Formats: sequence, structure tokens, C-alpha cells
Amino acid sequence: MDRRTFLLGTGAALGQILAGCSSQERQRLQVQVLKGSIPAQLLEQFRRQLKQSANLDFVPVEQFKAVLDLLQLWHKQPPTKDGNWQLPAVPLINPKPPQVADLVTLGDFWLQNAIAQNLIQPLAIENLPQWSKLPSRWQNLVRRNEQGFIDPQGKIWAAPYRWGSTVIAYNRQKMQSLGWTPTNWEDLWRKELQGRISLLNQPREVIGLTLKKLGYSYNTKDLQQVPQLDKQLSALHKQTKVYSSDRYMEPLILGDTWVAVGWSTDVIPVIQRYQEIAAVVPQAGTAIWADTWVSPAKSKANNSLVSQWIDFCWQQPSQKQIAVLSKAASPLPLNINAGDIQEGLRNLLLVAPEVFERSEFLLPLSPETQQQYDELWKSAIL
Repeated sequence: MDRRTFLLGTGAALGQILAGCSSQERQRLQVQVLKGSIPAQLLEQFRRQLKQSANLDFVPVEQFKAVLDLLQLWHKQPPTKDGNWQLPAVPLINPKPPQVADLVTLGDFWLQNAIAQNLIQPLAIENLPQWSKLPSRWQNLVRRNEQGFIDPQGKIWAAPYRWGSTVIAYNRQKMQSLGWTPTNWEDLWRKELQGRISLLNQPREVIGLTLKKLGYSYNTKDLQQVPQLDKQLSALHKQTKVYSSDRYMEPLILGDTWVAVGWSTDVIPVIQRYQEIAAVVPQAGTAIWADTWVSPAKSKANNSLVSQWIDFCWQQPSQKQIAVLSKAASPLPLNINAGDIQEGLRNLLLVAPEVFERSEFLLPLSPETQQQYDELWKSAIL
């Protein structure tokens, strides 16, 4: 899943802000962080509260695909042996790969593949002060077996630090002519929207919202047991003008479509820029995602610094800054003043508890179930 290229413009300054100290004797923490997901001032605050000076090296990356490529590169990289001569890297021919980071940002949807391919290692964070404050739903999300599937007895593979959801965005002016605005998934099937919808080019998302409309789970294991699913999906296809995972908001802005289904971190910057665009979290519940910290398998991380950073991100002041400045929700219970959030964004960032309870993570599917989703997508959409 290629979820968003969300930029806050802070990435270029990260290295300068966090360079800190240059002495090689000091501890070092290297992090590949999704650009825009951590406020730059938060990193400086972390450096100041450390009891021992450390070199902090935070490098912004724009997409999870780039993170996964790095994890795979590091996994294939042979270990260096002291004393052995090696052919030096030649720029543009065999450039030296980046040093293995201690932590990287990875979306929860990517965890199963990263674990199954042995690209990441478990985190020793169960005894952190903030872990016990993390609601069980989030703890369960990151407890996985060696194949990457949810397992209450599994190891802890990731630390979630923010989350968002799949929302319905709409053009206020266009919808005003209809006399209503969307509030739930079923509205996408209304005849007034025929040929006026932008959808994500993602089978799990589109089939999932159709399942939700019919009262089923996003993670339904046997699609053949869902009556009318194929007909409902075909009907939604007739309503749709555009399928895209990265440019679905453009037709909405231009007025070519009136409604778009997309990820909150893509939608929010558009709402901030264009007053005619609004969005809603469907009342029936929606798909939710989490940005998490994971440790590359070949990382020789300083466990103390890694643990301190993760715990720092979970502290109340840090979570408030992440939520308000990166425009994403917190996995920990927070008391955020609604006045600190732009009015048009409050329903997206302060999701009603009952709606959140009805929402779901897109969990890994068995190969047999995944095949059902693929076949249904081809028959109903392609």
C-alpha cells in the first residue's frame, strides 16, 4: 500500500537541528523518519532532556516504499569484517549504502511483510513506563508471530506513535446543489453521485468499505459468504470516475469529481488550502492505519537511546505536539483542546470514540483469503 507523500517542509532542517555533538565517544541514535510525521522542535526537546550527550541523526524519507527498500538493502548487505580489504565505493557506480539505522518509521500495513522477510527485529519496550498506558488495541496490533500475523502471545515488533483513517472528502459547493453531504459509506451508492467519485486504487480499501456498508468487517476471511458483495462492488464501480492512490484529490479540487475516498493525511492539507473541500469519518467505522517505529534486523541499536526515544514519543506533551502539528491522531488517551485544532479538521483528528470502536486496521490475510480479494477485484473492477 503506497500511503501518501505527506510533507510538512521540515525535513531539510532535521539534520542541522539534530546534529548535536560530534564526538565519536558519545552515544548515537540514527533514525529514518517519515517526513512530516515528527515535529522538528520535538527532536530538539528530546536532545535537551537526555542525561548523557548523544549524536542524533534523523533523516527524513518521503514514502514507506523507500523505507522498505532500505530495509531490504540492509538485509542483503554482507557484514563488514574488520581487517579485510574491500573495494572502495565509487560514486554513481557502486555508492556506499546508508548505514543501518537504529529505528525507521513503518506503516502497520507493511509490518507483516517486514517480519516475514526478517527485515526487522522485536523491540524490548514492554517495560517502558508508557507501554502500560497504551490501550490494548494498540498493543495487540504490534504483537505478531514470526510470520507477521497478529498473535496475543507474540513478540512486540513495533511502537505506534500516531494514526489516521480513511475518510470521505467532498466539495461543499457541489454537494450543496444536492441538498445533502455524505456521512456514511452507503452515500457513495446514491444515484446523484454516478460518475462523480474518486476512489483509492486499493482492493483492500474499496472492497473493505463495501463490506462495511453491508455490515461486515474489513478483514472478512471468506468473501463468498457475503451476499450481494460482487453486485454492490460492481454498482460502486459504475459510480466511480477515477481510481488512484496518489492523485485522487486532484479531480475533487478541479470539480471533475464531487466526492473522494482517501487517507486523512492526504486530505487534511487539501482542506487547509481549499475552503470548498470538507471531509468526514464514516459513522459506520472506517479503515485506520498507524505509523510505527521499528528496528532493522541488522541494527546494532543502543537499546537505551532507542527505548528513551520511543518512550519520549509516547509522553503526553510529545503526543500532543505530534497530533496537533503533524495532523494525525494519538494512540494514547489525550486531553487536547479543540481550539488548538482548525475547525474543519476537528472531526478527523478527534474521532468520536464510538466511531473509532467500529473502525478497523487492515490486518494481514491468509494467502487463500488474499486470492479471493484479488479475484473479486478483477471481476468487479478491472
